[in-house]
Amino acid sequence: MSVSIAAESPLQDEVRALIAELNAVLLELTPPEHCYHMTAEEMARSDTTVFIARENGLAVACGALKRHGDRIGEVKRMYTRPAIQGRGIGGMILSEIEGLARKEGFEKLVLETGDRHPAAWRVYERAGFNRCGAVLDYPDTSWSVFYEKGLAIREPHAA
Repeated sequence: MSVSIAAESPLQDEVRALIAELNAVLLELTPPEHCYHMTAEEMARSDTTVFIARENGLAVACGALKRHGDRIGEVKRMYTRPAIQGRGIGGMILSEIEGLARKEGFEKLVLETGDRHPAAWRVYERAGFNRCGAVLDYPDTSWSVFYEKGLAIREPHAA
């Protein structure tokens, strides 16, 4: 089965349902005051690009790039439906986010994830992210794990 990934509007009913699933999963593992959700409306703002993975036309995973000052991009709203986890789709979305960030000249990607999300940690670490201290304006709390990845400009190889 083929998976396609593209930037899409989060305001579609099917994407809203995916976001609602993500929020429910997060709230099972983390107290609400330590969940930093973005609504579909917030995700639709011009400072954020949402990527949707589709399999057979159905939305099965999502992730977003939120732009901040100082050429910093933030990875947000990463989620893959449980039935298809473990197939590398989260990594594929993360690659799209990183590609866009590089294209737009960002120097670094950062993210906050929960302290009870080892599957997410593996996706980020496989993609070259390293744990770090609190990023952006997130509080430094035991409920959060922070990651960063430098996006050094790649020089073309000499022939």
